[in-house]
Amino acid sequence: MTNQAQRNRNNYDKSENFVRHAKEAREERSSFAKVLIGMIIVFIGVLLGIFIIAGNENFVVEHFGEDSIITKIYQKLTVSNSNKEHADFALPFGLRRQNILFLGVDASGNPNDLWSGTRTDTIILVNIDPKTKSVNALSIPRDSKVYLPGDNGVNKINAAHAIGGIEMTKKTIEDTLGVHIDRYIMVHDNAVKEIVDAMDGLDVYVEKPMHYNDYSGNLHINFTKGDHHLNGQQAVEYLRFRHDALGDIGRTQRQQWLLRSLLNKLKQPETITKIPDIISVAKKYIKTDMSFYEMSQYAALVKHIDMDKIEVAMLPGAPNQKGYISYWILDPEKTQEVVNRVIYRDKAAIDEAAPMTAGVMASSTAKAEEMESNLKAANIEVKCTGIITRAHSQFIAHSANVTNDYYNWLKKKNEAFGGLQFVYDPVNYQCGETDFTIVLSGN
Repeated sequence: MTNQAQRNRNNYDKSENFVRHAKEAREERSSFAKVLIGMIIVFIGVLLGIFIIAGNENFVVEHFGEDSIITKIYQKLTVSNSNKEHADFALPFGLRRQNILFLGVDASGNPNDLWSGTRTDTIILVNIDPKTKSVNALSIPRDSKVYLPGDNGVNKINAAHAIGGIEMTKKTIEDTLGVHIDRYIMVHDNAVKEIVDAMDGLDVYVEKPMHYNDYSGNLHINFTKGDHHLNGQQAVEYLRFRHDALGDIGRTQRQQWLLRSLLNKLKQPETITKIPDIISVAKKYIKTDMSFYEMSQYAALVKHIDMDKIEVAMLPGAPNQKGYISYWILDPEKTQEVVNRVIYRDKAAIDEAAPMTAGVMASSTAKAEEMESNLKAANIEVKCTGIITRAHSQFIAHSANVTNDYYNWLKKKNEAFGGLQFVYDPVNYQCGETDFTIVLSGN
């Protein structure tokens, strides 16, 4: 082989490796699907479930007894006054924002110790603002290349827990991102399955056919498009589905719609009788440094949160391989930008005269043309349009200048912009590089 041919071959191998690692990185970032998969589903499920029972004292006493733990929880979460109003959200540590670290850990192989030596397959830093009753979530790819505290050198961020437990994990994230972590919640892999089973399953609309088999991982997914009643194992399969052209956006959608199904299920009176089973699962598979009082206050906040206005983002970067080890190399500048927006809540002032660009993806040409007309009427340049099949409509912000405040301002100008789920994604453009994209479903 000539030198030129060898160089061409080497370049081809590098290109092939980059594509392969990029694909693997997308799958790693899909750990966000476990976010509100295992951790937030379980956490909100348990806390909101406890809080919901506080709406019917007679029902609680009748089913659990006047002196039961459930009735006592009810008494802690409500107040007795002439108006019989529910207790509002009032954190014991005041109205400052809190950073809660959600961790999803893999199996330890030790039935007597579910936590020691485990790696964190899911890492989500959630910023909660009690004053505005809003939530932002930052997903940290588990293969992110970082420096571990002490003399532990360079490693993947998910190795921190296996080496030094929760304290090393917190310290690594704080040093890497320049943030402070107030509390943590760890959830074991088995939690989602058992929580859903404890609730006798969940009703979910599957937006398209899903078929996938991984025999080595014992994962078999087989769903038709339409309404389904999922048991615990099926819920895990639905959330773990990887064969998706939408990538992380599709996985994030499924996680959020499953969460909505969970919240709807918790509002049903018959679910109240399942609370002891849910608590039993939580005690086994959830580990946290929160006190019961703190958890009850967060549960009280949940009912005020608009699920459509939760901002989510992932740390931006690129795949890289050193020998046989693949890393996600964080982009310092973009990472700081995302941290400032999601965790520190930096916001750009709304300049109504500033030029904005948009893309429109719709289920039909007529819908795209109508939205394009509305955008132009709002002095927004439409750079691209296209046809797309989606189960839900979204407003996807790509620019740091496009915030929830800006979206709310748009909605006030024209109700045609309302009813869209807000998503922050500074990397994945839908049909061209624009400030934001509007996606219109066929529903």
